[in-house]
Amino acid sequence: MLFSELKCKDVVNIRDCRKMGHVTDFAFDECTGCIEKIIVPGVNRVKSFFGNDTEYVICYKDIKQIGPDIILVDVP
Repeated sequence: MLFSELKCKDVVNIRDCRKMGHVTDFAFDECTGCIEKIIVPGVNRVKSFFGNDTEYVICYKDIKQIGPDIILVDVP
């Protein structure tokens, strides 16, 4: 799967059925080349006075399923 395909999918938390946003970046293991984490900026991208945004860093082990339209994750 290409990154361009993955970044168009909605990320949804299965614990509360909340839409978290879309994938914007990955963190890779330099030795193995495997994806370790995905970065999702969150739905509410309102910047505070100091520029802090809501950003979710989701471990690859927390991804439960990647479907045709959404990515299901299990995060607290």
